[in-house]
Amino acid sequence: MGKKLHDKIALFKDAEMARKTGLYPYFRPIESGQDTEVMIDGQRVLMFGSNSYLGLTSHPKIKEASKRAIDKYGTGCAGSRFLNGTLDIHIELENRLAKYVGKEASVLFSTGFQVNLGVLSSITGRNDYLILDEYDHASLIDGSRLSFSRVIKYAHNDMADLRRKLSILPEEAVKLIAVDGIFSMEGDIVKLPEIVELAEEFGANIMVDDAHSLGVIGVNGAGTASHFGLTDDVDLIMGTFSKSLASLGGFIASDFATIDYLKHRARSLMFSASMPPGAVASVIAALDIIESEPERIAKLWENTNYAHKLLIDEGFDLGPTESPILPIYVRDNEKTFLVTKHLQNSGVFVNPVVSPAVPSDSSLLRFSLMATHTFGQIEEAIDKITKAFKDVGVITVKENI
Repeated sequence: MGKKLHDKIALFKDAEMARKTGLYPYFRPIESGQDTEVMIDGQRVLMFGSNSYLGLTSHPKIKEASKRAIDKYGTGCAGSRFLNGTLDIHIELENRLAKYVGKEASVLFSTGFQVNLGVLSSITGRNDYLILDEYDHASLIDGSRLSFSRVIKYAHNDMADLRRKLSILPEEAVKLIAVDGIFSMEGDIVKLPEIVELAEEFGANIMVDDAHSLGVIGVNGAGTASHFGLTDDVDLIMGTFSKSLASLGGFIASDFATIDYLKHRARSLMFSASMPPGAVASVIAALDIIESEPERIAKLWENTNYAHKLLIDEGFDLGPTESPILPIYVRDNEKTFLVTKHLQNSGVFVNPVVSPAVPSDSSLLRFSLMATHTFGQIEEAIDKITKAFKDVGVITVKENI
């Protein structure tokens, strides 16, 4: 039996070394629901590392909707959407989502990652081009790797660089610009108005990944294109259900012809089991709540603005964030792990982001807000973050002045 594979795997020591130092921050088992406070090792911990921006994952109406769907349809569909896995509630949700984001049609995938794999690997061809922001989500990157198209990356949110890249591409080629709406680590918003202008000038199309934008920006949280009033100028709008929509799965919305094409060409749709009924019903219920309770999005932004001001006043470097994702820059891998461990011990859950995900001098804590956080919880967390930075010896902007 060959040893080369085992020898290769044995060279991976990063996780083992982190565990030995006691600083390993991943796969932390949570013993409760994804609320503003969770239980870890029997202890109360403030949750500031969740993507549940509207705090809906434990909402009683959503849980009840999921239970009813399981009672009616069972726990799974036992097949792909393409074959035996399409339920009437799949169609109901697709129609609902298309209307929500302002497109003619949509189609559901089992995860958001599979949306981007399926769309980018199938929508353009061998003589076409995919143009990506260098900070795009890994699912867009991986989807582009499965495509036969040429892949071009431009510097993050750098419109001059995007112009340069577009200007050298063949006029007759299909060119799809695929970008995050809100960038998941940096928290800034894509420069969509400028991208629309460039797309018109160079004959390109646009796809926006709204994983972190739905329920956050736009009319009733309808996403980035809605936020800028550019829905008709964006060809494809992608979204996930694992953030604001309190479930699991994803969708792509576009015109009827494009969605029909993807239904018959996107392999991650055609050859994956469909979303289970409980998850579908959860999304429908979440949309009901979002559309009937706009104050949730308003509260999310109250919390975001409050936390942003407190952190800036304490001298923290938050970069160019414009969203409920607040990156607190540490700019040192080891100190990022140390601060994360310090905060875990003091009862605050945040996510460390280190190289190779980002350069070591851009390492950060990803601090994210929920509509259901209280100002008191935010104050407590930021007090503890401030203490952790001081104890670990991280110098903030204020201390540098």
